[in-house]
Amino acid sequence: MAEGWKQTLGRWGEAKAAEYLVQQGMAIRCRNYHCAEGEIDLVAEDTEGLYFVEVKTRSSTRWGYPEAAVDGRKREHILAAARHYLQEQELDCLWRVDVVAVVGSPRAKSEVEIVWYQNALD
Repeated sequence: MAEGWKQTLGRWGEAKAAEYLVQQGMAIRCRNYHCAEGEIDLVAEDTEGLYFVEVKTRSSTRWGYPEAAVDGRKREHILAAARHYLQEQELDCLWRVDVVAVVGSPRAKSEVEIVWYQNALD
């Protein structure tokens, strides 16, 4: 089945977010982690700890900023999936949840805007 525009945009945004985090000194440990509790777009790490990253992408801010889509229900699913990942991998380390907001499009010639919200669920 052909991939729709929203899926294409989302995958593109996740790739841009991963590139950005690597440029910031992170290593991408896992992409699109799924479990019964939820899904994590990116799991990144550096010498400080582990980062569960929710990526939200919009082609423009006409209908709002991408980070606004991380509501209470989404936060619960992210936290549950993060805890599941830690248990599954038998990890005991410092961790946090971040949000990376991406505004742009693979179709557009304009520059991509990326905002990284660290410790986003506090």
